[in-house]
Amino acid sequence: MRIIPIFSAMLLALSACNQAPTETVDSNDNLPVDVHSYANPNEARVTHLSLDLEVDFEAHVLSGVAAYTIKTYGDAEKIVFDTDNLNIDKVLLDNDHEAKWELSEAHPTFGKSLTIQLKEGTTKVAIFYSTSPDARALQWLDPVQTAGKKHPFLFTQSQAILARSWIPCQDSPGIRFTYDARIRVPEGMMALMSAENPTEVKPDGLYSFIMEQAVPSYLMAMSVGNIAFQSVGERTGVYAEPEMLEKSAWEFSEMENMVVAAEALYGPYVWGRYDLIVLPPSFPFGGMENPRLTFCTPTVVAGDKSLTALVAHELAHSWSGNLVTNATWNDFWLNEGFTVYFERRIMEALYGEDYSDMLMQLGYTDLEHTIEDMGHDHPDTHLKLDLEGRNPDDGLTEIAYEKGCFFLIACEKAAGREAFDAFLKNYFTTHAFQVMDTEGFLALLKAELLNTPELQAQVNIDAWVYGPGLPEEVQKPSSERFVVVDQELEKWNEGVEPKLLATANWTTHEWLRFIRGLPEQITTEKLEKLDREFGFTASGNSEILAAWFQVAIRNGYETANQRIESFLIEVGRRKFLTPTYKAIVAYDGNTDRALSIYAKARPNYHAVAVETMDHLLGYSPL
Repeated sequence: MRIIPIFSAMLLALSACNQAPTETVDSNDNLPVDVHSYANPNEARVTHLSLDLEVDFEAHVLSGVAAYTIKTYGDAEKIVFDTDNLNIDKVLLDNDHEAKWELSEAHPTFGKSLTIQLKEGTTKVAIFYSTSPDARALQWLDPVQTAGKKHPFLFTQSQAILARSWIPCQDSPGIRFTYDARIRVPEGMMALMSAENPTEVKPDGLYSFIMEQAVPSYLMAMSVGNIAFQSVGERTGVYAEPEMLEKSAWEFSEMENMVVAAEALYGPYVWGRYDLIVLPPSFPFGGMENPRLTFCTPTVVAGDKSLTALVAHELAHSWSGNLVTNATWNDFWLNEGFTVYFERRIMEALYGEDYSDMLMQLGYTDLEHTIEDMGHDHPDTHLKLDLEGRNPDDGLTEIAYEKGCFFLIACEKAAGREAFDAFLKNYFTTHAFQVMDTEGFLALLKAELLNTPELQAQVNIDAWVYGPGLPEEVQKPSSERFVVVDQELEKWNEGVEPKLLATANWTTHEWLRFIRGLPEQITTEKLEKLDREFGFTASGNSEILAAWFQVAIRNGYETANQRIESFLIEVGRRKFLTPTYKAIVAYDGNTDRALSIYAKARPNYHAVAVETMDHLLGYSPL
């Protein structure tokens, strides 16, 4: 690995920091207090980052400098950054003055504050640092954990508050900044970021990036590995390991159509390109909406384009979340509820209302189960959350996503779709590159959409936003295609053989409806017949597999045991891990089997998934 001396890196970074970004966008002047960040943005905040890093796969460390342009308010004497297990070497002000700085005591969730004393007129702060090998945002993969088995791989996951573990930053969604970066990687590997990206490998391993639009820290992202690119449209393309590229590009070949459909709904796509990278299977989420480059799990590469609603979701974030951002994680529903609603409008535009109706009903069922599990009166079933003192990941539930979506549907039904679409389009345009909190949005809603007593009487806003569970007024969705599925399910319940059921041309969503509708108790003989006819255990579709595992585990269907174990070891997507481990524990009556599998699987999981599974299974690493 070629190493550039730290002094050279310093000069490069500080020189870049002196260059004015192409577009500077300052967030709202006065930001609400963010209980998940140490930052003091109303005294001093960052506006541009020049990042210069070396990627060391042997040590599992990033090292270099984060050089910021800052803006101060009043007589600010300090600026405060968030860090998590970073090694700070030194801090310079305005390129050459050694700064006084101090790290606080560590908090197990929020890390340490880095307080830097400013001199009068300071506009530049450069922090020289390195990450720890166990940085929570960074997933370092050995070659054996990749598709090609020959090269290591690295990816980041910054949301919600993990950016501070690989970059010292003001780690709050309300603080936006532009950035440029220089990243050095081993020769023959490609580096990508949430920015303008290369499409070919640089022989010397040195990559430069520019992000001209201001973004919050949770949208900072990087991936390094044996990566190739294939275009699928004028503004769209797919990155993946070479072994995954062809089938990934085929799976997501309709991305350009999705962008066009989204623009027709709510205005121009302002981020330039919309590309996607298919990561190794340890990625803990379905997707992450990093600007210009969605990070995506390979579990949606089903071979039939049946799970591409996830891409529509991440694309929709280019408006709801990336363009207009929740001010704090207590307002998370403003990102996700809008995005789920937008995603389903994209799918409706492309595939018809009957297709969108299936997504809507599946989402509603998931929401009902979440509320049942949490408790109908639990405060975390409110849209506006109170996550003070807790990890904001606690708010990452179906409440923000699905309850948020159904609240917007209630608003749409009250005002009419035409008026609602005009309201949303204006919302995204007027508040572009700004942050929004719940109270600010509700004021807009009442002033610009539900602007009469008659309209407001149709939507119990307080019950939706500040109340638990679901309001009585919620309208449960229905799907004609699911009616047909239920009819076939009833035939099976009455003894009709699986091969005689009319299942031809069913989508993944119809199969999920069928599997989830199966009785609690089923004999092994009946399970074997279902499995022989429909190939559930051997399915390459992760959604179908995960649903089938629930049936198999609760009925002791041992034929599926090996597939369940291999799936849990290979796949790191938390959406699938949590219910599968929960079912094993619930139906085994103890954690022995789950812990045995988890001990093998844990090294493959990202820290986000590890934290959840450790807690779920009571696992304590030695």
